[in-house]
Amino acid sequence: MLRLSKMADYGTVVMTAMIRESERSRSAAEIAVAIHVPLPTVGKVLKMLARGGLVVSLRGAKGGYMLARPANHISLVDIIYAMDGPIGMTECSVTPGLCSLEAGCAVRANWQRINHAVLGVLREITLDQMIAPVMQPVDASPVKFAPTLKAGSATLNETPGEAT
Repeated sequence: MLRLSKMADYGTVVMTAMIRESERSRSAAEIAVAIHVPLPTVGKVLKMLARGGLVVSLRGAKGGYMLARPANHISLVDIIYAMDGPIGMTECSVTPGLCSLEAGCAVRANWQRINHAVLGVLREITLDQMIAPVMQPVDASPVKFAPTLKAGSATLNETPGEAT
């Protein structure tokens, strides 16, 4: 299963909370209260986002955190990369040479193609779009798996692990 880390998810939530009144700095405590996430977690996320150049930290009486650039110039790739590092569907999609099977792998090029497509979509979605209402319904139902049929195997419309 492909899944973002919890920290990348929190990074997105923290940054979307900062969009409103983006010219005003906010304390970690203020953000934590607004998004109902514990202060230590928000503090850690903000430090990671600051290291990634997505937020700036201001000191002093009116200190806090602000977006480093307009929300429409921050993509989901920027946030995920700041929180998790390079994005890859497989190890070889990110760093060549990590897999001992790489040289003779028949599917590597296709995984890299898929990785490129996913990155393209994440690069196109900006932070300001994440708070916009969805105009068309999203199908959130699980994708049905249709395994290749073999003698004695599952029937066509079963999901993995589902018995008949």
